[in-house]
Amino acid sequence: MGIEELVKQLTLLFIAFGANFLSAFAGGGAGLVQLPALILIGLPFSTALATHKLASVALGLGAGLRHAQEKNLKNYLIILILGFGLPGVWLGARIALAIPSQLGTIILGFFTFGIGIYSIKSPDLGLNSQLIRISSFKFLIGGGGLFLIGILNGSLSSGTGLLVTLWLVRWFGLSYSQAVGYTLILVGLFWNGTGAFVLGVKGDIQWEWLPMLIVGSFLGGYAGAQVSISKGNQVVKGAFETLSLLMGASLLMRGML
Repeated sequence: MGIEELVKQLTLLFIAFGANFLSAFAGGGAGLVQLPALILIGLPFSTALATHKLASVALGLGAGLRHAQEKNLKNYLIILILGFGLPGVWLGARIALAIPSQLGTIILGFFTFGIGIYSIKSPDLGLNSQLIRISSFKFLIGGGGLFLIGILNGSLSSGTGLLVTLWLVRWFGLSYSQAVGYTLILVGLFWNGTGAFVLGVKGDIQWEWLPMLIVGSFLGGYAGAQVSISKGNQVVKGAFETLSLLMGASLLMRGML
């Protein structure tokens, strides 16, 4: 391996660790860092998206390993997130190449920036767990929201974990720390795995870059989850809001240029 290739591989490891550490700590957003970085290094959009999604499965494994030790996941929420979200991811991945990239980036930027503002304007939101009784109506509306977010996840990837985290906090009454656990395990592992499979069948994956991306994603996910669990809801809420505002602004600028 030459010096240039070694530097590239170490750069991929650093990018993957940093992006997935932030994602595991704040509850989403790995794609907002990792996906643009892969494009800037030289991959076309479709290849970067497929490669990022496959590597991000390691985020779900790393963070999931840490959160699973807490043993506080509810079966009905697992079924809801997977049952409604996975069909959306599959549909979104199927139409990924049909969405104008610039328009999608701008829309997602508004969404991401908006959820940060919404959380800031709701100072008590997500600081305590207030699990509510799930009626059939709330179940269907909650599932419908997850289905729509799944479509965004499959087609655009960047930042949709943040949407899932806020949706679980706002609609189902979870604390931020609890919601982050569901997002990292179920979105990171199963949603991204589904998207990676569909996109991998349709397009290319940069296999030479995957080992470093997977190692960085796994280690960053585990480390970020550890920090998220140990710091408590107030710190996680602040990290979520900061990352939402920064990444929302970044997406808007990228989409408008």
